[in-house]
Amino acid sequence: MNYNDHQPPHFHARYQDQEVIVEITTGVVEGRMSKRALRMVLEWLDLHQAELLENWERARQRQALNEIQPLQ
Repeated sequence: MNYNDHQPPHFHARYQDQEVIVEITTGVVEGRMSKRALRMVLEWLDLHQAELLENWERARQRQALNEIQPLQ
């Protein structure tokens, strides 16, 4: 997540040399990533959607982001 980034609320996910942008509220994905890695990203989104939206608002206000646990 980047401070003062463009709408809609989203985050960037990287795996090796692949990167996607994922909209937090819809799960719409822009970019390409292996199916396995993308499944993990979307599962993580499902588990942490509320936290991600909270961090999006914090980023827009230039506040420190809260840590979100990785997928286990």
